[in-house]
Amino acid sequence: MTSPLRTTRARNASSTPSPAPWTLDDLPPQTGRTVIVTGAGSGIGLETARALASAGAHVVMAVRNVGRTREIAAREIAASAADNAAGSTEVLPLDLADLASVRRFAASWDRPVDILINNAGVANVPLGRTADGFETHFGTNHLGHFALTCLLLPRITDRVVTVASNAHKKATLDLDDPNWRRRRYRASAAYGQSKLANLLFTLELRRRLADARSPLLALAAHPGAAATGLNRHLGPAMSLVAATVGRLVMQSGPAGALPTLFAATQDLEGATYIGPDGRGEQRGHPTRAVRSTTAQDTALARKLWTLSEDLTATAFPRV
Repeated sequence: MTSPLRTTRARNASSTPSPAPWTLDDLPPQTGRTVIVTGAGSGIGLETARALASAGAHVVMAVRNVGRTREIAAREIAASAADNAAGSTEVLPLDLADLASVRRFAASWDRPVDILINNAGVANVPLGRTADGFETHFGTNHLGHFALTCLLLPRITDRVVTVASNAHKKATLDLDDPNWRRRRYRASAAYGQSKLANLLFTLELRRRLADARSPLLALAAHPGAAATGLNRHLGPAMSLVAATVGRLVMQSGPAGALPTLFAATQDLEGATYIGPDGRGEQRGHPTRAVRSTTAQDTALARKLWTLSEDLTATAFPRV
């Protein structure tokens, strides 16, 4: 059976050839490169790690559940990588909902890393707080990755790819109450805010890298509607709706990883946002995705960066 990531490239011989859709077959060799993927123990992160290791990369799977992920890496990734381009994996502990864990991870990292993929995330969880008192979505999806990126940036040699979501398009960002202490909490709105923050973070990171005349790239990607466990916290009614709709519009986890892989390996301009090319950016092959107007607000991006530095006690380093 054909892999969901590998599709036949059919062309109409009587028409002008159009660019073929990008598939896993187009993933360039990654031999000799090191990639950190957060949340690589399941879903899009696992598929991203699997593909990069199969292409020859050394993939560092940064996860909360080290034991389970090591089993997955040994069972599902190592053999595949060995059969292809002699890639490898390494599993290290990282809890993005705990800044102490983020700092320990960064402090222990003493070698160059080509690519950091900020993939881990939570979605639609009940109101909760991280170890540092931040709302769970904002603290995990944005602030944890913000701090990790700032701390690792001096060792990154190529690019930072942050995984966002279509959910950002209807989101707002309340800089006066980002942690939902005064507003009535809605899980979907909190998730959307965190994904909007991901894109604003990428925008401002790109600006700061450009001002520093750094060759590093800041990019973003989203998987569209992918069948992963990210929405497992939806209630029974919404879970039924998601399952029903999912059968119609969702693509597989491996296909959902394509935009991230494209952003991680292709020659792109800074701040480029990649997503599926299908209707509503729900499924399909990688292409440039559409940002909301708010996600292009450079002034808001700067304000978010300043707030994030204050909340995490980290800052943009010399690069």
